[in-house]
Amino acid sequence: MATQAPEKSVQVIPEATILFAGDSGDGMQLTGSQFTLAAAYARNDLATLPDFPAEIRAPAGTTYGVSGFQLRFGSVDIRTPGDDVDLLVAMNPAALKVNLDRVSPNGSIIVNIDAFEQRNLELAGYDHNPLDDLDDLRVIPVKLTSLTREALKDTELNQKEIDRSKNMFALGLALWLYSRPIEPAMDWIAKKFAKKPELLSANTHLLKKGFHYGETTEQFIVRYDVAPAEMKPGRYRAIRGAQAIALGLAAARQASGLPIFYGSYPITPASDILHELSKLKHFGIVTFQAEDEIAAIGAALGASFGGSLGVTATSGPGLALKSETLGLAVMTELPLVVIDMQRGGPSTGLPTKTEQSDLLQALYGRNGEAPLPVLAASTPGDCFDTAYEACRIAIKYMTPVILLADGYLGNGAEPWLIPNPDELPEIKPVFAAHANGDAGEGDGFLPYLRDKNTLARPWAKPGTEGLEHRIGGLEKEDETGNVSYNPANHELMTRLRADKVEAIADVIPPTQISGDPEGDVLVIGWGSTRGAIEAAVGRARARGAKVSSIHLRYINPLPPDLPDIIDRFDRLLVPEINDGQLVKVLRAKYVRPFEGLNKIQGMPFKAAEIEAALDRLRS
Repeated sequence: MATQAPEKSVQVIPEATILFAGDSGDGMQLTGSQFTLAAAYARNDLATLPDFPAEIRAPAGTTYGVSGFQLRFGSVDIRTPGDDVDLLVAMNPAALKVNLDRVSPNGSIIVNIDAFEQRNLELAGYDHNPLDDLDDLRVIPVKLTSLTREALKDTELNQKEIDRSKNMFALGLALWLYSRPIEPAMDWIAKKFAKKPELLSANTHLLKKGFHYGETTEQFIVRYDVAPAEMKPGRYRAIRGAQAIALGLAAARQASGLPIFYGSYPITPASDILHELSKLKHFGIVTFQAEDEIAAIGAALGASFGGSLGVTATSGPGLALKSETLGLAVMTELPLVVIDMQRGGPSTGLPTKTEQSDLLQALYGRNGEAPLPVLAASTPGDCFDTAYEACRIAIKYMTPVILLADGYLGNGAEPWLIPNPDELPEIKPVFAAHANGDAGEGDGFLPYLRDKNTLARPWAKPGTEGLEHRIGGLEKEDETGNVSYNPANHELMTRLRADKVEAIADVIPPTQISGDPEGDVLVIGWGSTRGAIEAAVGRARARGAKVSSIHLRYINPLPPDLPDIIDRFDRLLVPEINDGQLVKVLRAKYVRPFEGLNKIQGMPFKAAEIEAALDRLRS
């Protein structure tokens, strides 16, 4: 007589936070991304936090090589990847050690018990089995390695290939535990291994085995379910920030009609933008991997001189190398978009960890007086809008633009409402057609005769008859563009370039306040702190606190309505994942008592950390 599977109860919960962790070769990023896809198909709101090791191939079993993927999903409004973890899936002792402090007091841990043998315990720095000390948590030992080997013993895969597949068993089990659909992962496996039938069969079999294990084992008497979230009508997809930037650039290419030339040099975490854009060449996007950072921005600026829109991306160390050519772009007044995916520094720093460390470099990191617009994306989905806006501003005002994102945004994901292309702002490049750029009288072409509204100079394509003019880094004479060492002219041109950037403030939309228009505390954020800030403010307001928040996309120039807003609050808090960069800018410009809240750990803020700071300010 067959043994009947134990009956499972289903508990409906509003949200859950899961963390998959293991060696970098255990496929934790893949496992997390596939669970994310399943949650998206189930129409949950979600936020993710991939966490990569810095070493390319750290010794297996060590804490240096731990890779993690945290995901929060729910039927409620999700703004952060979660403060605490409800379920940790730890593939070895090192993964447990690195992430144990992130587990909620009422959380659960699924451990690959096969990995908790003496050698792995020593590699992780344990002198005894840590599972013996976890009485306050629910620890669920699962023989992931043994079960995987048993399931695939009759296949032609070798031992290494079999052991690397255990993440599919873990994924199937997690999908069962939270009642998420298995079909998206099945479809992904079918496409991924379409030309490798043995791997296709093995991974599909393991995924199903993990799912069925949860149903049949007595270790789980409860499974969970999360209802779909209420969202605005429309078509959604899960999107990472790097993907959103690439699509934003592609949308700008379509709207402007300009070819886009993307020159880059590989650097973490910006390299994914090159990978994504290389898939879009059929949209008129040319991608070029240069020999170094200087060549990448030089090629991009040359493309802009030739009538394309030049784009380049990097991280902090690369932005430093690009600074001289950025100054050249300021002097020549050509459109150029520079994307900085920030990471921990200085020097090589924390290449796989997030930080808002480059704001002051973006604002001031060039020789001479070389102002340019600086924009900051705030969520993975917002990377699309900010990339599109950076292109629009660069073309309209004939200026280089820096777009700040970071590793958390670039690698993180969220549901994204796919926009209607017809509703995007107009991007209308204007090229000079004949002498004087269509804007004046007299003989000869005047390359620095400016538009009266934007102060932009005419964009002249090389080879156009009658539009020959000087180009280069030497100071230009007003209107003629001839080389000039005249003191008064240098001051005039310096101020004109600065005024052009400041003119952008006239078209910045009104600043949106989250909360009441006045109160006790205003939280001012920029970049990837948005989710944690708005979650913390929401919690505080639910307790009756008179707190609000604003989030800045435009860092230079700042919104013109900012002084009026800040004057309506008693205290001003500026959370940043650095040692206080925006707060310095705000104090200098507005001479108000802005208070910094700073975190420099390579990790994003938890909402609870900002909420605690709000309570301190109000006490």
